[in-house]
Amino acid sequence: METHVLAVGKLRGCFREACDDYLRRIRRYGPVTEREVREAGRAATPALRRREETERVRSDLPPRAVVVVLDRAGSAWSSEELARRLERWRLGAAPVALVVGGAFGLDPDFIRAAPHRWSLGPLTLPHELARVVVLEQWYRAWTILRGEPYHKGGAA
Repeated sequence: METHVLAVGKLRGCFREACDDYLRRIRRYGPVTEREVREAGRAATPALRRREETERVRSDLPPRAVVVVLDRAGSAWSSEELARRLERWRLGAAPVALVVGGAFGLDPDFIRAAPHRWSLGPLTLPHELARVVVLEQWYRAWTILRGEPYHKGGAA
């Protein structure tokens, strides 16, 4: 199963290092690509910025991909629930696209249309940190499926 991470903006130092570490770990389970789309820094309003960045993301979505959008108002999944979903998606053999918006988020119409909306909780996270958390949880889900010791169950 192919995993595609589509994210708005470039990561800075420590965030880049953390994401690269998890991307390397995830590659043990299958192909994973990360695409960073350019931020729309010159857009006149946050709404226009969201729209422009979302169009850039949309144009990079792989064909037939299962789209999972990060959305604070989406469903909060435990690590075990994410692992169950990952297993269903893996068996479906379609690529999975994990979409992380930028500082102003994604266009609300795009979010509403997404078949899967994943919330990392009610906290507001910087988009760079959210990407690290997404990749860590994706790696954790794989280790749960494989029965590997990384996941400790009750650990925070």
